[in-house]
Amino acid sequence: MKNYIPLNQNNLSKLKNRLKVPTYERSPIKIGVVHIGVGGFHRAHQAYYLHQLHEQFGATDWGICGIGLREADRKIYTIFKKQDSLYSLIIKHPNGEINSEVIGSILDFDFGVDAPEAVVNRMAHVDTKIVSLTITEGGYNFNPSTGEFDFENKDIQHELKNPNEPITVYGFLTAALRKRRDENLPAFTIMSCDNIEHNGDVARKMVLAFARRQDPELAEWITQEVSFPNSMVDRITPVTTPEDIAYLVDTYAVQDEWPVTCEPFIQWVVEDNFSNGRPELEKVGVQFVPDVKPYEKMKLRLLNAGHSVIGILGAIHGHNTINACMEDPLFVTYLRAFMDTEASPVLDEVKGINLESYKDSLEERFANPNIKDSVARICSESSAKLPKFLIATIHENLESGGNIKLATLIIVAWCYYHDKTIDEKGRPIEIIDAQTSELHKAAKLTNQDPLAFIKQESLFGNLAQNERFASTYSSLVKNVYKTNNIKKIMEQLLTE
Repeated sequence: MKNYIPLNQNNLSKLKNRLKVPTYERSPIKIGVVHIGVGGFHRAHQAYYLHQLHEQFGATDWGICGIGLREADRKIYTIFKKQDSLYSLIIKHPNGEINSEVIGSILDFDFGVDAPEAVVNRMAHVDTKIVSLTITEGGYNFNPSTGEFDFENKDIQHELKNPNEPITVYGFLTAALRKRRDENLPAFTIMSCDNIEHNGDVARKMVLAFARRQDPELAEWITQEVSFPNSMVDRITPVTTPEDIAYLVDTYAVQDEWPVTCEPFIQWVVEDNFSNGRPELEKVGVQFVPDVKPYEKMKLRLLNAGHSVIGILGAIHGHNTINACMEDPLFVTYLRAFMDTEASPVLDEVKGINLESYKDSLEERFANPNIKDSVARICSESSAKLPKFLIATIHENLESGGNIKLATLIIVAWCYYHDKTIDEKGRPIEIIDAQTSELHKAAKLTNQDPLAFIKQESLFGNLAQNERFASTYSSLVKNVYKTNNIKKIMEQLLTE
């Protein structure tokens, strides 16, 4: 389409008759939240909630500054500088309805690779009340099996010797907190918004482990002054496609180089535990609770694990998207059986939640034909996800005598996925995982030793030594490798 308008602050007045744009003045808003890891999820979730707060209640102390700490963040940094940190959110409903609006809550973006001092100063600024994180499960730098901080990381080793040359999130957080302490400023809250069970507790443990090694006196100050609230976050946010960019051009004549798409469902449950104040997000639907753990566990063990269940099986069978998996009745039946017989029995009581209705809603959300969340995205970085989402459920069911066979098949399928690297239709599987090389090597040994894959203790702990699990796993390995037909094995398990 000709005559499209580039998205930026100066052009908002020209766009307001085409699509919904911020009605609030952005320039007077102070930056109260510094957010590390400005991916699609943050922009569809936390930034969206704060945008609503600005729109409805004029929250002038709670603008966001995005932070990129990796070279991979250069693209979003460049685009945000061009677009004045504005972006479009495209909400796709199951019935085909689409709502689009421009989000204005992110006011600036700092890039730590080029200007680390600017990032430290931004975090240390008196206006900054919260530093929030969406750095993915792998960004927390812990051993998945032991849960302990990984001091072997070369960037961590550099930061321990050179505190004024931060590279990782831990180097930046400690540098900024040291500066605030030295200037007698109150500490900021560190708020994890990642899909990790007890994410605030994990963030606290990792930050303190690093700080104690780098600067014990600072670690003591952090222990006393910094809050790390646990939070549960939820909104399905697929990877932006060229079609999404084209949709805005064709529909609204707006050029946005990196919009975000998402489902209509959104949820955020946070422990009300902040060092230095917080925005009144309860006004726009955020739930503040004394203890988020039951909600968090429910979401991780049902939604996130459920995604992995159908994603890994779907990758092997040859389904490309999650909604395609949900159009396959066998996948729907298998998913619900997993949620009902293996995940639900190990959950805690979740006040105010009807568990059956919640599981029904997950099926509906996964099946949204307009989201088309790719199986490759859901399977990406499974080595960081599965220990927390799925393997933890297996461990708990082994302890209680509960069912394990449906989840065990997912581990077998994950091994097969890394061994064969093609689906049942002979097409290459797109594998995105920091541990791809190690996983592939272990999977390739399966023909010699059926338990080779699960002997990776950093991922599986002592599962290979558990007689019941090892027996179930070995039997399924034999059947999967013999039949090369994952759906046949799924059917067998459901009828046993």
